[in-house]
Amino acid sequence: MDNPAGRAIVRPMFDADVIIAGGALTGASLALALAQGGARVVVVDRLPADAQASPDFDGRSYALALASQRLLEALGVWGAVAEKAQPILHVKTGDGRPGEGVLGGLLHLDHGEIDEGPMGFMLEDRHLRPALMAALADAPGVTVLAGEEIVAQAVAPGHVAVTLGSGRVLKAALLAGADGRGSPTARRAGIARRDSDYGQTALTCAVAHERPHGGVAHQFFMPSGPLAILPLPGDRSSIVWSERRNQAKELAKASDEAFLAALRPVFGDFLGEIRLEGVRFAYPLTLTVAERIVAERLALVGDAAQGIHPIAGQGLNQGLRDVATLAQVVTEARRRGEDCGSALVLERHRAWRSFDRTALTLATDGFNRLFSNDNPLLRAARDLGVSAVAALPDLRRRFIREAAGLTGDLPRLLQGKAL
Repeated sequence: MDNPAGRAIVRPMFDADVIIAGGALTGASLALALAQGGARVVVVDRLPADAQASPDFDGRSYALALASQRLLEALGVWGAVAEKAQPILHVKTGDGRPGEGVLGGLLHLDHGEIDEGPMGFMLEDRHLRPALMAALADAPGVTVLAGEEIVAQAVAPGHVAVTLGSGRVLKAALLAGADGRGSPTARRAGIARRDSDYGQTALTCAVAHERPHGGVAHQFFMPSGPLAILPLPGDRSSIVWSERRNQAKELAKASDEAFLAALRPVFGDFLGEIRLEGVRFAYPLTLTVAERIVAERLALVGDAAQGIHPIAGQGLNQGLRDVATLAQVVTEARRRGEDCGSALVLERHRAWRSFDRTALTLATDGFNRLFSNDNPLLRAARDLGVSAVAALPDLRRRFIREAAGLTGDLPRLLQGKAL
């Protein structure tokens, strides 16, 4: 029988304290955090090591909240990417239409209204991913099994066992699923998901422009979906253009010249002439939420727990909040001599993440549905609401702190403190 009370028990030596399914950004961060707390970790990732570390693996950039930057600093990763990150000093949002610019409801968030510093940082995947992979390779107590895949998992008294595609069987106190939106780990555990298709595709790319961006992140709410223009180092910006599925399909197939011709009237001319830099990518947008983030000897983190709309740039930040919470709960349990995979320990993680996870998922879903239309009544109501926030300093500062990830009961890593 398992140990539901979470009391210290005598266990045989397993292959690891925690096995992590998935070695991308969230899985790698979790492994580093657990290792910092003294745990033995095995990371199983289906991609070969050179694919994960490749500088052209993914064209996306991430809006890292200040709290997420603090986590990376506490894990010893930030020093390797700091010079390649762009501070986010201002956030400007408003309603818009292609070719007409901002029409109303402008909200300006200025980092100078809080004491902690920039609200966050923009960082390209091609810099963050290799830095995490390098840190993982050097982390004591971490074993990475690249090019391997978990094909089966089973709970037994006191542990969980996973079977790899090679036939090898590994045992640990806890299995963490960091294997993305489709999460085979969650599926094998019988965890159902609630899925919703937005009928939108995110077109992402980087552009160079004539005028400096000033560290300003722009979010324009267009009838067909939001357009984010996010500052990168130099006179460059990352574009996340959410467009209706059929239109996005045509734009994804278009030549660079045709794509730019379609982007320019949406983008506007406030940064001068623009030109493409690097490769374009397209990602269908869906909401997918696991009905439970814990099960017997299992915890889900990142997109395996919840995959949200990129409207507020919070996907990776939400995953890193999962990481910080689970790592702290597991580390503290191990230091008390508890079974870190027990139901009682995992319930602490679930309870800590419950409100924040639900609130952000509902907020991003609601914002996209509210703003991705051109209904004049809705436009007037939401512009009135945005204007009210803009006019009230205390509420505006609350929004700034939310954007920076500084609200709520923060785990130690999100405060920049070691476990």
